[in-house]
Amino acid sequence: MSSSVWDPEEDRGRIRRFGQQGIQVAIVGFFAFSSGQGQIHYIGHLVASVGIGALCGLAAHLVLAPARHTDHRQQAVTALYTTMGQRLTDLADTLEADDPARDHLRQWRRDWRRLTAECERIRHTIEAEIENGRMNPRRTTASAGGALPRAWEAIAVAERSMDHLRSMTRTLDYGLDSGELAHLPATFRPRFGAVLRATARVMAEIGPASPTDGNLTDKKIDEASAELERVQQHERVTAGASSATHAVQGTLVTDAGRLLADLRSSRQDIATS
Repeated sequence: MSSSVWDPEEDRGRIRRFGQQGIQVAIVGFFAFSSGQGQIHYIGHLVASVGIGALCGLAAHLVLAPARHTDHRQQAVTALYTTMGQRLTDLADTLEADDPARDHLRQWRRDWRRLTAECERIRHTIEAEIENGRMNPRRTTASAGGALPRAWEAIAVAERSMDHLRSMTRTLDYGLDSGELAHLPATFRPRFGAVLRATARVMAEIGPASPTDGNLTDKKIDEASAELERVQQHERVTAGASSATHAVQGTLVTDAGRLLADLRSSRQDIATS
């Protein structure tokens, strides 16, 4: 991920200077020009009409400026990270339980689809709010200029993180159905649970609306990485274990490692946006 701050003017190949209506503006302009068959006097009238329309639209926007919702967008991102952190803690509880709640795991798998759609919705509202902020005379907080790009970066990180969380949930569900979870080393489950809880604390550090303290976030990531390293060094599946047991443990460890690597690589963008 690039360390540069997200620039909505360059996003997704749209004509972003016209916002969400960029493509429509280009198409309407093309047909309006074509209808005049390139005649000079028609072009003059067309330009005058566009200018008058733009001035009327600008005046209406300044007089009836839409309300700013920066705080709401930040709160939505914070709530999303809170949910993800809670889900990590729930996964740890399930992994460590003597009788894991299989129904909960399956419900969580369905919830991941809902949260993925929620990420998309929040991103669209952030983009709309950035457009709303252009030439908007309504006052907002001094930090709002950087708050929305930071929220957008946090949503991008959340989407990548959920890929790993979905994989871990599927693996635990499979491990329960197949019985392979019970064949993991006795100390693996509580130690890997500690990895998940430490990662949940990282999520709690990234989620708040205020700018993230990079040093503190790094410390939290280091703590989670140290827990994961202990698992990798000491929690080995016995030589006689089935390949499926090896796969369950390996997938959980790999997904946790990738999740922490994503959080670490994205930390600077979120901290400084």
